[in-house]
Amino acid sequence: MQSGLIPLSRFWRPRYWLTWLGLGVLRLIVMLPQRARMAVGRWLGRRAWGLLGSRRRIVATNIRLCFPELAASQQEQLAREHFESLGMGVIELGMAWWCSTDELTRLTEIEGFENVQAALAGERGVLLHSGHFAAIEVSGAVMKPRLPAMAAMYRPSKNMLNDQIMRRIRGRAAPELIAKTGIKQLLRALKQSRLVWYAADQAYSRKGTVVVPFFGEPATTNTSVSQIARVSKAPVVPFHSMRLADASGYRIRFWPALENFPDSDEAVDAERLNKLLEEQIRKAPAQYYWVHRRFKGRPEPYPDPYAQPG
Repeated sequence: MQSGLIPLSRFWRPRYWLTWLGLGVLRLIVMLPQRARMAVGRWLGRRAWGLLGSRRRIVATNIRLCFPELAASQQEQLAREHFESLGMGVIELGMAWWCSTDELTRLTEIEGFENVQAALAGERGVLLHSGHFAAIEVSGAVMKPRLPAMAAMYRPSKNMLNDQIMRRIRGRAAPELIAKTGIKQLLRALKQSRLVWYAADQAYSRKGTVVVPFFGEPATTNTSVSQIARVSKAPVVPFHSMRLADASGYRIRFWPALENFPDSDEAVDAERLNKLLEEQIRKAPAQYYWVHRRFKGRPEPYPDPYAQPG
């Protein structure tokens, strides 16, 4: 049994009832056919667009910075599509928890898995590097039968019920969840020749960062992938998961292990990883996690693009 699990029956107090109601509705939606449940997800995203003004502003800012070549109307359309993607992502959380592995496998195309096998054949641990895309939870459940000993980095939630729910969802992909601060635990897993799934593409303001371009805009970027690869000698295998354009299924793509990585300069590595991520985002820009403040925490003289005037 996965460590850290608490029986959900303990969360019976009234403050959790609304969450339980939402879970019940989500469970019913997951029972629908794929196209129908994705239609419900798009509807939820459109409702969220009207309700979540502060998040809508963050998304608009990110898209304006990253896609300046788009007209204002095109940027707004992309932002609306992103909220629809977020709505579908809520449904996919339920799918990752409740759908059978057989069903998720039928919905998913997997490309380049031989690259993971080649990296694991080196008898070292492997760092599986990805970004925060819409289908990331579904892809984890699909990978479990192929990579049963996988560990995954995980950000604990302050809400105990939400944390327990996410532990169960992520636990379908990885028997071992490693907190974001658990670098020693991560290195131990790699030393045991295991694969660790790590998405390090969000803003990070503590030590171990550099400011490098992300879509041409200066972004504070985590250098931990370089540091982990240098200490562990583990190859880094990029992978990306996407929802198909018609939302009928998913595609997971594994790339060959990065050559000449890490570099002697961590900024070079960070910019390289950002460029790889950009290439994948441009294939389905609405599916990236634009609701996150990717350009926060930049040092002077860079301005805070999320600051409200006045």
